Amino acid sequence: MIRNRNTLRERVNCRLFSRSRKGMLLTPVKTTALLLFTTLLAACGTSPPRTPDDICGIFREKDDWYDAAKVTQKRWGVPIQVPFAIMYQESGFRQNAKTPRKYLLWIIPWGRVSTAAGYAQAKDEVWGDYQKSTGRNWASRQDFDDAIDFVGWYMDKTASINGVYKYDAYGQYLNYHEGWGGYRNRTYASKAWLLPVAGKVKARSDLYARQYAGCKADLERGFWGRFWRWL
Repeated sequence: MIRNRNTLRERVNCRLFSRSRKGMLLTPVKTTALLLFTTLLAACGTSPPRTPDDICGIFREKDDWYDAAKVTQKRWGVPIQVPFAIMYQESGFRQNAKTPRKYLLWIIPWGRVSTAAGYAQAKDEVWGDYQKSTGRNWASRQDFDDAIDFVGWYMDKTASINGVYKYDAYGQYLNYHEGWGGYRNRTYASKAWLLPVAGKVKARSDLYARQYAGCKADLERGFWGRFWRWL
């Protein structure tokens, strides 16, 4: 994993423990304030980006997502913009996204439409296949680094199984939604609503690609590089 989102919380807790052992006990008020502060930081780290229509803004806000995107690009040979376009469509970059509930007799909650969950909206079965295939048994659908790696893995398998170019966001999304067998059997052809959705994914991927081309060099400089350049 690129970065552990709980790292900061763990550091603060470790410092609290270290201080207590040295006899420097914090007051209940200070302890509560520090725990609240770290909780808010954790929430900020997992909240959707403020500018989901601007991939440069996403990466400036969440540099750990940029790190994860580059690792996925290198590992699976996928362009950065396509996994991001797919995840936007699937979850809106929401960590705990789930499918709608089903209801018995229209009023009694009765499970969910499917087991899809997390940033990538991966279902239980295919997520299990990903874990077995990659050896990442600890991977979590609620962790962005793992989710984008899953999308990269799926895209790589799509290219191998169905010959869909990794830059083809339209074809990749149809595979992602229908599954490899469904794509071969053209199940998407009977879903009039799905093809326009795949078109939206392609349009967003193209937008992200243009944006990224314009800010990649700036992002690679890092914060201090941009700061000194600004001066």
